[in-house]
Amino acid sequence: MRHAVSTANEKGILAGRDNSVHLSDKGERQAELLAAALATHDISAIFTSPIKRCRETLAPFVKIYKKKVVVESLPGVQEMDYGRWSGRKLSILSKLPLWLAIQRKPSTVRFPGGESFNEMSARAVEAVLEASRPGKTILICSHGDVIKSLVASALGLHLDQFQKIIIDPASITRLRYSNGDFSVLSVNDTHHLAPLTNASGAKKNRGHLLGGGSGQ
Repeated sequence: MRHAVSTANEKGILAGRDNSVHLSDKGERQAELLAAALATHDISAIFTSPIKRCRETLAPFVKIYKKKVVVESLPGVQEMDYGRWSGRKLSILSKLPLWLAIQRKPSTVRFPGGESFNEMSARAVEAVLEASRPGKTILICSHGDVIKSLVASALGLHLDQFQKIIIDPASITRLRYSNGDFSVLSVNDTHHLAPLTNASGAKKNRGHLLGGGSGQ
């Protein structure tokens, strides 16, 4: 699952690994709905990016889940290191020359002072493989670009196509690992967030395709 809406999402800021970013009021409501949606599943292990907004998203679920499961940190699925782009407005970043390559050929991009999309994808896949448990369901809370790269890998897509995948905040994506390979069961499931959508009547604006998109 992707973490719920953060204060940075709402401000259009590329938070990166900034651990001062919290869930917004809307994000906290999303986390409660996520908890209810996941409560009926038989989950044997919970892993999370060490970034605070992921831990905050998991907190309501851990509180109500009847089975005692320890939340383990999984650094391999933490947010991408956007280097000197972190903390800046997406509306400004989208005007920089590197932006076009990020959208069309991300496999060629390394962020100034940060990591490359290829490095992020490789460490995310390795982390999920290490966390997987035969015949068991595990829950991982991560970030938009990381989950997009995992879905692209599972589908056998080139990384340059991963921007075609949408992963909204507080969405659930289901992957199955069997016989040495991944298959995709569902992507970007947000049906559990319907009470919020119905209450506001607002349409989703997924924003800039970096950081997974704002999902606002």
